[in-house]
Amino acid sequence: MKYIPNMLTVSRIIFVLLLPFCYQNSRVFAALYVAAGLTDFLDGQIARKISKPSRLGARLDSLADFIMYGVLCILFLILAWDVLMPFVPLIGFITGFRLLSLSTAAYKYRSFVSVHTWGNKMAGVLLFAAPAIYILFRSNGFLWGAGIIALLSAVEEWLIHLTSGTADENRRSLFFK
Repeated sequence: MKYIPNMLTVSRIIFVLLLPFCYQNSRVFAALYVAAGLTDFLDGQIARKISKPSRLGARLDSLADFIMYGVLCILFLILAWDVLMPFVPLIGFITGFRLLSLSTAAYKYRSFVSVHTWGNKMAGVLLFAAPAIYILFRSNGFLWGAGIIALLSAVEEWLIHLTSGTADENRRSLFFK
């Protein structure tokens, strides 16, 4: 039972790595995409419910998130370049702050640390939902909102690393420990 959260996280990595090979089959792509999102939601929920959150689980979740959003970003940039072209500078800023945050953590804590803040969780949900919302409404407004929140959460994480004395993957916010 205690291994279920980590198994879900590893399955998310597998689902995401299969996505580039399935994009031409919209049903398989959608099923893998939704499965990746569900496992992202469920792994932490289950770990907390069975009282088995672990440092390994938190690191594995951060790695899975990094792979998921990296693969999806590249895939969506390739598949929907015309829609995403206006967002390239914003994506660049988000990526820059994420890399700055990881670099700051690596320098300060001698380890790559990604913080599971409320802002990062909100940004993750919004960015995950963005393709479906765009397909339904054909509006860039939601994409801009999701992007701005993702940028703010990236800046917040960097500021947390700058101001914290110790690495804490489970810190909820810059303002709350």
